[in-house]
Amino acid sequence: MQDKHEPTPPPKPRRQTQGVKKIDTIKEFGQTDVPAVKTNIHCLPIIGQIEGHLILPPQNKTTKYEHIIPQLVAIEQDPEIEGLLIILNTVGGDVEAGLAIAEIIVSMTKPTVSLVLGGGHSIGVPVAVSARYSFIAETATMTIHPIRLSGLVIGVPQTYEYMDKMQDRVIRFVEKHSRISEAKFRELMFQTGELARDIGTVLVGRDAVEVGLIDEVGGISKAIKKLQEFINEEKNKKGDYLH
Repeated sequence: MQDKHEPTPPPKPRRQTQGVKKIDTIKEFGQTDVPAVKTNIHCLPIIGQIEGHLILPPQNKTTKYEHIIPQLVAIEQDPEIEGLLIILNTVGGDVEAGLAIAEIIVSMTKPTVSLVLGGGHSIGVPVAVSARYSFIAETATMTIHPIRLSGLVIGVPQTYEYMDKMQDRVIRFVEKHSRISEAKFRELMFQTGELARDIGTVLVGRDAVEVGLIDEVGGISKAIKKLQEFINEEKNKKGDYLH
């Protein structure tokens, strides 16, 4: 007999039925069933505009850096994840947020491969080259241009010096982690005549490879194959170390 003073246990939560699960899947993914595949690769999409210190309007498609950075930390620590695939389709965004993401990716011990689909513009360029190996789709584009500031700008020499320093940070990072020279990157950045009412260069697919910015033209199959090669190399190194 239950003691009258003993609290009544809470009712057990009802299990979600298969029908409700299917409805949720249709709402979220537009299909009735999502295949569950056990994989050793984590896919990290960076799409829309990279959001940093300022919150963008709700109609903008954004990737928030405060969401990406904890994921990268977790990926680095998770023993079941052996490689990272970064999918880029971004117009750019916050310079410091983009560089923060790129700096974490380049410092990871696990193999990383990036794939530019659609576009990897502006600050998306350092993120693309931060991976150990980079791919770009044939029709994807990358826009290289000088750093711009939005909002209130104080017209004093210190403001322009700060912009120059930020620009130098981007140029040095790209030059260090790709095959393009600093002189060539600056030439593309300040080229006139190609962009209407602006300066800069648009590189399409193979053009980005020819200038040394991206390693290879390819799609998802090549990117996954290359990442698995890196993973196998890491396993072989660990095996040799143990012996």
